[in-house]
Amino acid sequence: PLLAESVTQFQAQAYKELLPAGGPVRTQVIGKETDETTAQSERVKEFMNYQITHVMEEFDPELDQMLFYLPLSGSSFKKIYYDQNLQRAVSKFIPSEELVVPYLATDLESCERITHVIKMMNNDLRKHQVSGFYSDVELEPYQLDEKDLTEAQRKLEGTQKTTGSMEQHQILEFHVLLDLPGFEDKDEKNKETGIKLPYIVTIHEESGQIIGIRRNWREDDDLKEKIPYFVHFKFLPGLGFYGFGLIHMLGGLSKTATSALRQLLDAGTLSNLPAGFKAKGLRVKDEDAPLQPGEFRDIDAGGQALRDSFQILPYKEPSAILLNLLNLCVDAGRRFAAVADLQVGEGNQNAPVGTTIAMLERGTKIMSAIHKRLHCAQKAEFNLLAKIFKDYLP
Repeated sequence: PLLAESVTQFQAQAYKELLPAGGPVRTQVIGKETDETTAQSERVKEFMNYQITHVMEEFDPELDQMLFYLPLSGSSFKKIYYDQNLQRAVSKFIPSEELVVPYLATDLESCERITHVIKMMNNDLRKHQVSGFYSDVELEPYQLDEKDLTEAQRKLEGTQKTTGSMEQHQILEFHVLLDLPGFEDKDEKNKETGIKLPYIVTIHEESGQIIGIRRNWREDDDLKEKIPYFVHFKFLPGLGFYGFGLIHMLGGLSKTATSALRQLLDAGTLSNLPAGFKAKGLRVKDEDAPLQPGEFRDIDAGGQALRDSFQILPYKEPSAILLNLLNLCVDAGRRFAAVADLQVGEGNQNAPVGTTIAMLERGTKIMSAIHKRLHCAQKAEFNLLAKIFKDYLP
């Protein structure tokens, strides 16, 4: 229950924080405010909130799913792009195992290669091929091998994998820096500079066939800077590229609490269902069938006392020390995850208001820091969305 409670409470708080009822976008005028810039900022805010809350139907459920995944894994991603089939902007949640970066990468901006692993049904791939987004070549679907992580998630969900074949493709979308022959970067004197330029290369994994190469910079950009598509949401800053989640921080405590809980249940089960030895010559009628409440069964004891023919194994009752250890682990985990909400009603009713407010602020410091990290990532997400609205919408 430790991880479950921590994740559920964080998700509930962050969901309300990042997606308020009136829309999540707020605008700020940089520099001197005039009536014209203030009115423009209001129009931008209202339009983006309208797009996010009404037009982009996936934004709400994708954010909801991401905020449940984030505290467990420590890192999750959003991909912001214009979908040609839907004819609108899209903000999709990407789990951390589906976005692969080089080992020495520190952030998405300076990363030379980002690989997005896309699982796509056969019909969706065909739509992209007909629209001209991918090359119209024949590609064979195949049955994806289930990885250990996927199998663990499936068992957690309580679902079973069917034996029927699914026409599914695995697409690798590489956001890379390349020096392509015939498209080399050249200086003012028309000499090749040897500088790698940003491209998006799409490969069908099973066949290894390239089905798309696109430049990833704007035509009017002389610097040829990479267009970003991904935003990294972190729960806690990690030691490298990926962030730390509750599984990293509370995994040991959670395992200890689970082990203590199982031992308590085992001790209770064994003490309620005793087992032991009986004398070899003792005959019990229907000894394989369990005794029913109120039933008396015939025993051929040969004239000896029954208590001398049975020896019950000395199972102990559940230990109070083990119960205290379980409570200690759960409380320690709650304190770290800052999910132990301050019960003001259980405190001193006569405490000054300032003292109560100070205790509330101290109890929410860790959660506020995590929310600030998420707001920073969400700001980058909205900036990408604004550029897409500018480029693609009327």
